[in-house]
Amino acid sequence: MARHGDRTPFLLQLFLLLLLHLGGTLGCALVAVDSPIVPLGSAVRASCTIRSELCHILERVKVQITWMLDNEPMAGSQHQGPEGTEVSNLTLPQFSHRQAKLWCCVEWNRTKQRVGMVEIRAGYPPAKPFNLSCILNLTDYGLTCQWEQGANSHLPTNVVLKCAGYPRAHSSRCCRNRAQAVTGCTPESGRSHCTVPRRLLQLYRQMELWVSASNALGTAESEHLCIDPMDVAKLDPPVLQSIQSIPFQTDCITLAWEVARSTAHMELQCELRYRAPEDPAWALVSGIAGQAGTTQCCGFLFGTQYRFQMRCRRSSARGYWSEWSLGMNYTTHEKAPTGKLDAWWSTQLAKGVGLEVQLRWKALRQREANGQVLGYRVTLSPRRRGWDPPTVCNTTHTQCNFSVLVGTRRVYISAYNAAGESAATEVILLERKGQPLAGLRVVPRGEHSLWVRWEAPPTPAIAYVLEWQQVSSEPSSCSTCWQMERDGATTTALIRDGIEPFQRYNISVYPLYKDAIGVPVHTAAYSKQKAPSYAPKLHLRRISKSEAELCWDPVPVEMQNGFITSYTIFWADSTTDVSSAVLNPSLSSFVIQELRPSTLYKVHIMASTAGGSTNGTSLTLVTTVLDDIEIQFLFLTLGLIFVLLILLLICFQKNGRVKQQFWPSVPDPANSSLGKWVPAELQEEPLQVPGVREPGPATISTVTVLEKAAGKQPTTWSKEPATETTSTFPTLPQPYVRQETPGTLGHSRAAMQPHRGPGGSGETVQYARVMGDRYKGQQHVPPRLYLRSSSTQPLLLDASPSPKPYENLGFHQFHGAAPQGCPEDGGWPEEPPATFPLLQGLRIGGAEELQD
Repeated sequence: MARHGDRTPFLLQLFLLLLLHLGGTLGCALVAVDSPIVPLGSAVRASCTIRSELCHILERVKVQITWMLDNEPMAGSQHQGPEGTEVSNLTLPQFSHRQAKLWCCVEWNRTKQRVGMVEIRAGYPPAKPFNLSCILNLTDYGLTCQWEQGANSHLPTNVVLKCAGYPRAHSSRCCRNRAQAVTGCTPESGRSHCTVPRRLLQLYRQMELWVSASNALGTAESEHLCIDPMDVAKLDPPVLQSIQSIPFQTDCITLAWEVARSTAHMELQCELRYRAPEDPAWALVSGIAGQAGTTQCCGFLFGTQYRFQMRCRRSSARGYWSEWSLGMNYTTHEKAPTGKLDAWWSTQLAKGVGLEVQLRWKALRQREANGQVLGYRVTLSPRRRGWDPPTVCNTTHTQCNFSVLVGTRRVYISAYNAAGESAATEVILLERKGQPLAGLRVVPRGEHSLWVRWEAPPTPAIAYVLEWQQVSSEPSSCSTCWQMERDGATTTALIRDGIEPFQRYNISVYPLYKDAIGVPVHTAAYSKQKAPSYAPKLHLRRISKSEAELCWDPVPVEMQNGFITSYTIFWADSTTDVSSAVLNPSLSSFVIQELRPSTLYKVHIMASTAGGSTNGTSLTLVTTVLDDIEIQFLFLTLGLIFVLLILLLICFQKNGRVKQQFWPSVPDPANSSLGKWVPAELQEEPLQVPGVREPGPATISTVTVLEKAAGKQPTTWSKEPATETTSTFPTLPQPYVRQETPGTLGHSRAAMQPHRGPGGSGETVQYARVMGDRYKGQQHVPPRLYLRSSSTQPLLLDASPSPKPYENLGFHQFHGAAPQGCPEDGGWPEEPPATFPLLQGLRIGGAEELQD
């Protein structure tokens, strides 16, 4: 039972949805509005009625009616109607949709179910058509009318062209006495023209036509048009037959034509138009009778080509003109040129006695040329009857260069064509020495013209000559870039020939006097300016740690497109804002200051004119760490250091020579052959080498004096007192030991015994062994050895480096005292021994006692 109870609501909902869906179709709900088409923006009232007898399933539930305009919910009022119906009313105060659907819905099971709908459209009444016009085509005699529809009504609109005829001839004004109106034609959808067929037309009688537009909101009609269809007929154009000049040497022509066959029975009025290729507009000739077939016209230029056309319409002056006929070209006969030539010249001295003349002139206008000019002739004298002067120039151009003798002041120029030659124009070659203008100014008049204004000179001029030349990198000349103003009172002129925008022109104005030409005044101008085509390219001239000098080439005149007003330099690094400097356009270089050392900068230049600015390409530069002077000083310092290093290296390589030069080498007796020889008596004596000991009192070791022969008494000199006794040495050498007090060795010398060879001969044997000792930790100072050679003076041998390799003992002082055995004056005994005995074993305890 529980499961059956749960299934019942679902089935009931499904059945109700099906019933509601079918009920909308069967009329379960009725939706009504005042009108399904309403004016746009007006109020709309609607009602929805639910019939209970058609919606039995809703009897058990409370019906709640809601509204939806398309998908937008709307709130309405609901009440109970008769016979158990539920009614809901809705009022829309302003319906702003062009088309929308209004739905009636019921709330059931928390959902909105649509049970009824009505579609509403909104728009405007049709606009009144206007500008109705009709044309009758004589080919098929159909009347084509067109009009303008007016504003869109946004509603389906029915448009028709209606027409009605009158039973008899009637005036052009429309009245009510007309036949029944009929539909003449209906335009295609979206079009505003249609054609009334011939069967509905009444030719040569008045008809009334109008346009009717209607929709659900109303009807509108255009103004009624009352016309005779033949009055609006558009005739076929005539055909031109021939044109000829008659009589000869006049400015008149005769023209013949033929009308179209469809208009042969009509009285026509025609017009003729013609113009030359250089004429800006057509010349019109009216009042020509169409049936005449020929006409004469005058006032044409000689030797000029013209184009002729003709058109016609009915003589009643009603209806439309036909199209212009096909054109026909005709050239009138020629006549000898007339008028004077405007000439301008310049002269310069040639080699010898000649004068170079450049003569320029303006070509004759067509009205004066009277045909095609075949050439120009320049002579030095005028032409007379029966005599032709010699020709110095015969050309088809408007410029001639020739030479004349100095002093020639007049030349003559004339033009000729196939019909004859014009009268000669006299040209007086005046000197350019007159007064110049007081002022000159040029302003643009347009892209292809310049307006020139000047102040008259103090002396009145009879005419003015204006010259202009385009400024370019390559020199050029223009034979037509000048004009003459013959009115001496004028102070303005308009230049039109050869003026192009964005190009610079040099303009000169010459005042002409009766007997001279004024000195010209010059100026430059543009008809229009714009930004330069490109900016100059920057070049780096020099750079330091705080400055950079830039230079650039000027922009060519052809690419400036205007007057350069300024150059602007922009520079910036990666961290600071952009800096700039505005420069005079005459400059071509600039120095950027206050830059930071070893920094990368981006630099570019901008060229400006009155018409705009153009940026150049960017230049990247990096400032140096040092200035040029600092770099030079650094290189100089490094060079000096390098030279010193080279010198030191050479010194180290040549160490021996340098040492020998400043510290000469002293021979070491220990390395001599004598020092290596030891007598046999000493070989048996052990050599005592002092050990390393602490500093203490200096001691003297054993001194042994060897003699070669026995019985010889040694001779000694000593600082010791005379208390010591000297005994006779035995045959064998005896040691001589002397004990000195500490510190006395530095002021004493070991006495040396001279020794002679056997028999008292002069042979001398010299040998010695010197052994020294030093204190522990003290550098070794070699002792000094005094030897007596075979010479008469004693010598001191010093093992220590000294700039003096030998020292005279006789002049050496021992702290102010001479050694014992020597005279006070430093001399020697009267009979000094020939030799010194050998000091074999002199041992010293320290180095400081051997300083002297």
